Amino acid sequence: MDLIDGIMTLRAIRRFTTEPVTDEEVLTCLRAARQAPSGGNIQPWQFLVVRDAATREALGEIYRRAYDRYEPAMLAATPPLRDEAEAERHRRTVASARHLAEHFAEAPVAVLFLMPNISMTLRDAEGPLDVGSPYASVYPAVQNFMLAARALGIGTTLTTVIRIYQDEVRQLLGIPDRYEIAALVPMGRPRGRFGVAPRKPLGAVTHWERFGNRRVDLD
Repeated sequence: MDLIDGIMTLRAIRRFTTEPVTDEEVLTCLRAARQAPSGGNIQPWQFLVVRDAATREALGEIYRRAYDRYEPAMLAATPPLRDEAEAERHRRTVASARHLAEHFAEAPVAVLFLMPNISMTLRDAEGPLDVGSPYASVYPAVQNFMLAARALGIGTTLTTVIRIYQDEVRQLLGIPDRYEIAALVPMGRPRGRFGVAPRKPLGAVTHWERFGNRRVDLD
């Protein structure tokens, strides 16, 4: 698969078939994740692969409870939608997210991306040096993993809602307290199609030379 085609059609997949995902496919995706860049090449990630059905069921129950809290809070904070087309897209997204919450264990594999609870802030004589969040050194690995899965015809989605109950997840999976869950990625054969997801026009989010200088002709 052409890399640009893979990027352009890497949409969130939250409905999966029962077709299995092989260990070799998971390892291919993990090898791609491992090659991601990180600040100072610190490679802070740890990958935790969950295949056991009973464990996925338990993980899914925690995920559902987390989502049950998240959805109403998210809907209450959603700004007014501009038109019916946008409202319909939003309804489909919420329905898809709800489906994942209720059927999480049906994904044949779940991969947790862990990172140590560290700070990357340094100091000099003038004070702290804010060089950004350490999460910036983990999420490229998540993206690489998902792109590799896309190349194999495997669907994924990046989720973080389970962090609401990450202490329970640590206990379930034996994760030391010093590690945070940066992302939880279910993976499986898509029930549905890959495709280009709707996004804002480039002209609405791109500035040239100085903030506010736009090219409205960009789609």
